[in-house]
Amino acid sequence: MWEALRKRTVAIPAPRFEGRLASFASQAMAVAAKDLRAELRTKETASVTFVFALLVLVIFNFAFDLRAGDNRTLAGPGILWVSITLGAMMGLSHVFSKEREQGSIEGLLLCPVDRSAIYVGKFAAALLLTAAVELAILPPFALFTDLSVFLPPLLLTVTLGTIGFVAVGTLFSAMAVHTRTRELMLPLLVLPVAIPIIVAAIEGTRVGFEGKPWSDMLPWITILTAFDAVFLILCPWLFQYVMEEMGS
Repeated sequence: MWEALRKRTVAIPAPRFEGRLASFASQAMAVAAKDLRAELRTKETASVTFVFALLVLVIFNFAFDLRAGDNRTLAGPGILWVSITLGAMMGLSHVFSKEREQGSIEGLLLCPVDRSAIYVGKFAAALLLTAAVELAILPPFALFTDLSVFLPPLLLTVTLGTIGFVAVGTLFSAMAVHTRTRELMLPLLVLPVAIPIIVAAIEGTRVGFEGKPWSDMLPWITILTAFDAVFLILCPWLFQYVMEEMGS
């Protein structure tokens, strides 16, 4: 017993990296949860985005007759991504709108949280809302084109394309929030940067619709993955400087 008392007990501190990572994740989740709760309360952004994307699909369906054999595989992927892009743009324009309308951007800047965590939380909330809208418009698209859309290659392409597009859109939404015409400014900022993602997503979707093997889709998936990795690294870092401009 005396030997046990003589032994010194040493508390082993938790690794700093793990503690910082857990704090960063909790901060990002808090920001995302705030936005999702606000959206679930009003359902304003999701409903407007879905209706707009669905209207784009309906218009293109009557314009191109998507049930025709050639149009399904040639025009179908482009039409699908036009509706996804325009619908997502409508949602991204509201990423920071609540803070702007309530005058709480200054409060967001003063929060004792990592500014990259604010970006990650905003990105996560926008990504979930965009994914929900995409899942809602895929069945009408399948009905118009008589194509199978819930296939692993197509879902992977849509997921990777959406991640890259929303990552860029979240960053530029913060840049355009203080402009008077942010709904017009946002597409001008986002689309030139996101064109490689949209083109790769369209081509990958076309390969999936044509039923070609994974080897034919792999180049487009590789391009999407590379752009996603670059944007997910650069955008949180650049967001810190955007926040400084928002506070000045």
